[in-house]
Formats: sequence, structure tokens, C-alpha cells
Amino acid sequence: MGRHDADNPPRRTQPPPCGRPAPSICTLGAVVTVCQPLAKLQGAGFGDDTMKDYAEHDGLGLARLVRNKDVHASELVEEAIRRAERAQPKLNAIVFRDYDAARKTAATPTEGPFMGVPFFLKDILAVAKGMPTRQASRFLPNIPSDHDSELTARFRRAGLVILGKTNVPEFGLVATTESKLYGPAHNPWKLTHSTGGSSGGSAALVAAGVVPFAHANDGGGSIRIPAAACGLVGLKPTRGRISFGPDFGDSLDGLANELVVSRTVRDTAAALDAVQGNVAGDPYFAPPPTASYLASIDRPPASLRIGVATTTLDGRPLHPDCTAAVKNTAKLLEGLGHHVEEAAPKLDQAALIPAFMTYWCAHLAAGIDAVAQLTGQTPARDGFEGMTWGLYLAGKEISAVQYLHAKDALQRAGREAAHFHQTYDVWLTPVLGRPPVALGSFNFEETDPVKAFAPMIDYVPFTAMQNATGQPAVNVPLYWNSEGLPIGTQFVGRFGDEELLLQLARQLEEAQPWAQRYRTVEI
Repeated sequence: MGRHDADNPPRRTQPPPCGRPAPSICTLGAVVTVCQPLAKLQGAGFGDDTMKDYAEHDGLGLARLVRNKDVHASELVEEAIRRAERAQPKLNAIVFRDYDAARKTAATPTEGPFMGVPFFLKDILAVAKGMPTRQASRFLPNIPSDHDSELTARFRRAGLVILGKTNVPEFGLVATTESKLYGPAHNPWKLTHSTGGSSGGSAALVAAGVVPFAHANDGGGSIRIPAAACGLVGLKPTRGRISFGPDFGDSLDGLANELVVSRTVRDTAAALDAVQGNVAGDPYFAPPPTASYLASIDRPPASLRIGVATTTLDGRPLHPDCTAAVKNTAKLLEGLGHHVEEAAPKLDQAALIPAFMTYWCAHLAAGIDAVAQLTGQTPARDGFEGMTWGLYLAGKEISAVQYLHAKDALQRAGREAAHFHQTYDVWLTPVLGRPPVALGSFNFEETDPVKAFAPMIDYVPFTAMQNATGQPAVNVPLYWNSEGLPIGTQFVGRFGDEELLLQLARQLEEAQPWAQRYRTVEI
């Protein structure tokens, strides 16, 4: 049995029996739960439908079971495959399966912080040997890579077992995961609704308990938006924190960043420990961490001064659910001893939005033309979604002078954000301007870039700013609305200071635990 794409699911095999002693108490974030005795798995393994223990562990918890020989990595992989195949018809979150390779890896798992833990890569940027990366575009050929990117290699060295690739929108351009090539990904909290984008497939699998965390990246909010829509932790690191080598110096001229979406703060911290750092030739170097991010989250932050946004930067109101989420978080922060007041950096949104669009259009056009040159294809309207085609044509018309003016505007935003953080340690905002939307809410066949993106800008009024400034920002899942949909809140930190954001997120996780909510969405 070889590799499989999304249209050819593999035949499943029964996982091996466990027959190992029961573990002691294990931790999931701030919630302490006694794991069910693994002796119950004898003869059935984790594959028994009555066994719910797997999803009650985060990634570090599962790795601990493997290191302690309470389970074997192969058992974890079989359980993840079983859950993936059960969830896929409802979620449409997986676009490429590589289960045989995962089984071989799990047979002799790599020692690391996530030894034997099942994992998925997003179908954008994280190149993996033997797997195609199509970015949900019919224009990109279905050709497997002959190498791993530096990020993928670091994921493997951390002990992760890669099962395949997850659903994305075409070229990761939009804040929802819907494409002609792959079809829509469905939100486990409400299947008729969007997972967010562009890391929507990864977020759906994590929220549904298929894997404890999964790869994600962020060029305008694509880690934080799906984390908010699916009730997860989603950290966009500082510019230059993680290498794009060996294939790229950067992505989107420094706008894009890599990491994961997860259920627990400690998994995100440990993942950042595992993959952060530059390689020779990288164009950006983030300030090095002073210590392990995972170790640092055990130290609660001192009393912080936190600015809060309850409207958009130009003063327009947000959806009442998003306002309520921010106010609920602000009240929680005050109870933890932090000083909270309404404040926002003086960012010129009228200049930032066209500058950001200039970047996106220019880089999309350059990328499509590079593929055309490599494959001998000629870009044509019928090979792309309407929005993509409109952005491509707009990108072809951008001059070097226009691009450099846009770069100046984005760099001025970085100066203003740095000025704001001389007064405030953290900026608190909603992630979305309204709750996660129903699938089909946006028109991706509109070829006018301004018309196509206008409703998207209203939907995600804050996240692209941190891509422009290079700051770290994290979604924390603290609020659910009356429909049972997660409403994310974002914390933005000083350039280079992921440590403070993770400490604050951990403090909030302990004060208002969210881990047990995931039981309600298990598919």
C-alpha cells in the first residue's frame, strides 16, 4: 500500500495490542486527569471505539507515554489514522495521506520532545520528501518533493510522525479554507461553518482530536484565524524566528511565519523550542530566546499593562460576540492583577491595507510565473479561482517603485507598534470582526481584487498588522458564543518577546481552562 491522495483513502489495519502497565497521572495543560488504565486496551489497542484516552493527552503527554513504554508510537499512529479516517468524511481536512511512511517511522520513533506523536503538515510551504505541495491550486502539479524543508526536518527531529497534508484555500490567500481543488474544510464545532484560513485543515484535525497539534503558517493571520475559529492556541512567532531554508530566504518579504495550532500552551511552547533558530544565509534573525520557552511558561508574568481594542482601528463597531469576548478576557486579566485600559497603536489603516495588498499581489504573481517557467505552463483564467486570477493580474502591473513605497508604509507601522509597546506590554484585540462565518459566505470568483477582499478585511480587521510589523501574536481560546462557536482573542507582544505571550497564555489557561471543551466536538 503506497501513498494516497484525498480521493483514495487507504485500507486500514488493526493496531497492535498494548498489554503494558497503566500510566500514572498525566497532565493536559492546566487540567489534571487520571488516564484510563491502558491494560483495558489489550487485544483492541487504542483503536477500540470506547477508548477516549488518546484525545485527553496533548502532544507532550502522548510522548511521555511512549518514552515510559506505556504505549508504542505505532499504537498512537494507528489511533490517529483511525480517527482521521472517521473524521475525514465530515471535516474534509486531509488532502494527502502518507500512512505507510508514517507506520515505518513509528516502528522506530526518533527520540525527541514529541517522540512518536502523530502530526500533519499544512499543504503550504512545509516541503516533505515524497509528498506534493499543491497549495490548493490546479496550476501546481501533483509532484512529490525530493527533500525536506528545514522546518520539516526539525519537526522530524523532534520525534513527530508525519501522516500527510491538510486542507488550505488556493495559495493561502483568504481567511477561510474553501477551494475548487480540495473543497471546503468543515469546522468541528459546527460543520456548516468555516474553519478559518488558511491553516483550516490543520485546525479542524486538532479541534476534532485527530492529532494534538499540527503545522500551520501565517502571512496575514493564517495561524491565528483558524485557531480562533476552532478554539485553539495559535502563536505567530516573531519575524525571523523560524527558517524557511533551504528553498526560500523568507516568504512574502518577511510577512509570513511558521509554527503550529495546538490545544495547549505547553505544546506550542515546546514546538517553538524544537523548530526556532536560523540557518546560515537567512535574511532575518529574531532576538534569541533567553531560555527554553517551555520552561519559561512555569513562571507567571508580573503585573502587565495591557491595551485593549473594542472597535476597529478606524472606530467601527465589532460584532457583539467579539466585543463580549474581549471584555470577558479583560475582566479575567484584571482579576489576575494586570492593568487593562482601552488603547491602540496609531496605525494608518488607509495606508496599510493597500500596502499589504501590493505585497500579496506582487508575490502571488511572481510565484505563479515561477511555476509557469518550471513547468512550461502558461497561466490562464480557467486554471485559477477568480479572486486568485484578479490578484495575479494586479500583481503583474505593480512597479518596483510602488512595491518600495508599500514597503516603506509597512516599516512605518513597525516603528509605530514599537512606540506603542514602550507604554503597553501587550495589546489585546479580537481575532475576527464577527464569529466564524458559514461556508460559502465569500465570493471567490470575483476578479476585482478590491471588491473580492473588502468583506475579508472586515472579517479579519487586526491580524495582518502583526505580519506587517513582524511582532509575535497569539490566539487564546477563552470564549464561546451562544451558538457554541469559539470567539478568539489575540495578544500582541513586543518584537522578539514570544516568552511573555506564552507566559500570559499559560496563566490564562490555568485561570480559565479550556481543555475539557474538546470532548464536545470529537468527531
